[in-house]
Amino acid sequence: MKRTVFAALTATLLATGAIADEMKLAVTTSFHNSGLSDILLPQIKEDTGIEVQLLVVGTGQAIKLGEAGDVDAILVHSRKAENMFLAGGFGTHRREIMYNDFVFIGPSTDDAKVSESETAAGALKQIMTAQAPFVSRGDDSGTHKKELSLWAAAEIAPEGAWYKAVGAGMGAALNTAAGLDAYIMADRASWLNFGNKGNLALLYAGDPILFNQYAYLPVNPDKHEHVETELAAKLEAWLVSDTAKALINDYKINGETLFVFNAE
Repeated sequence: MKRTVFAALTATLLATGAIADEMKLAVTTSFHNSGLSDILLPQIKEDTGIEVQLLVVGTGQAIKLGEAGDVDAILVHSRKAENMFLAGGFGTHRREIMYNDFVFIGPSTDDAKVSESETAAGALKQIMTAQAPFVSRGDDSGTHKKELSLWAAAEIAPEGAWYKAVGAGMGAALNTAAGLDAYIMADRASWLNFGNKGNLALLYAGDPILFNQYAYLPVNPDKHEHVETELAAKLEAWLVSDTAKALINDYKINGETLFVFNAE
């Protein structure tokens, strides 16, 4: 009798959507810190019935979780690492969803004169020449990978007491920069949603090299047959929908846009 009642109750809950399908999505700390996930997840559940469990890590760790089959899909922002993930057969494909840009943040006094730079490489050279405190995430995240590529492009090996790699997410790294009155590279969305700005200000942006694309990659079931492939596909269809486009493009803080939808 009890089993019959339980079965009937379960059937009713499933029919009404009270029990949601669950899938795991590894996302970057920069995406989560932006606050956008708080806007998207409730709508995803309402529209699709999917309960998306976020694992908030850096891009490097997100890719490792995907390779291990610990998540069903990843949402990251490092094209080189994404291509390697696909080349290894760990992902089925890559779908671009949205973009923003990286910016240079620093003390409003701007002793290194970063705001006067004409390029991102010039901004880094100004910081290095001044030996001004610079906080690096140092965590193999997409932001960290981008920062390292910019130093390399500027032909600078950042080292010394002025360069502080903290091995932390975007929010924690920004907090460290605020505490030290230091320079830092951040994604625009995390910066706009960051509450503890202290004496920091946005000093440089606009170089095309600072473009920051986010992409969705489902984990390959040929590698891990337990992954929720159907749910990952259903979520992808929602992420490229008109509903997602409107929510992403309309998400602003103090009138400033954090992300631009560009899925095709």
